[in-house]
Amino acid sequence: MAPLKKIKLEILGLSSSQSQTGSFALVLGEAEGNRRLPIIIGMFEAQAIAIEIEKISPNRPMTHDLFKSFANSFHFLVEEIIISDLKEGVFFARIVCSDGLNKTEIDARPSDAIAIGLRFDCPIYTYESILAEAGIVLTDQEEEEERIETKPEPKSKAKKESAKKSGDDFKNYSVEKLNELLKEAIDKEDYERAAKIRDELSKRN
Repeated sequence: MAPLKKIKLEILGLSSSQSQTGSFALVLGEAEGNRRLPIIIGMFEAQAIAIEIEKISPNRPMTHDLFKSFANSFHFLVEEIIISDLKEGVFFARIVCSDGLNKTEIDARPSDAIAIGLRFDCPIYTYESILAEAGIVLTDQEEEEERIETKPEPKSKAKKESAKKSGDDFKNYSVEKLNELLKEAIDKEDYERAAKIRDELSKRN
């Protein structure tokens, strides 16, 4: 069986939640393409990712810093992160480690895997099948207009917009309506909402 085709991803930024306090959309993008892969993550993981992106040194090591210190102490490295699977709207990841002789793959949540991967300065990948299923394609115009805040502000209050309440229940919408809402969310750069709509659509396929 031929190995699955891997696609390299880049972190494009973190978009604070428009509907839920403490929730963020981590936006990944193809290194050589225009597809985006937004993943909903929690506040702690968003902070861990933002701190490393901004190269901020916390007073005490965070959990992901502790993982790196532990790894260094036992002389193994993280070589790559793979967003490996998508089941019912939930993403799965693997951390590929090596001691120089043997490789080991560890299951992880994508948010934790990426926070750790950043600390080892290693590449992030996914498979073509996942991007084909869950990727959001931007037009050239949307790419030019895309502006994502890379440093989240967890203490700020979520915007109160009636159309984006956390009570949105996409289960009651038709597929046609969901696709319409998905386009609207992408146009407004509301990646958190877009990811939730996409996840509901993926459950129906």
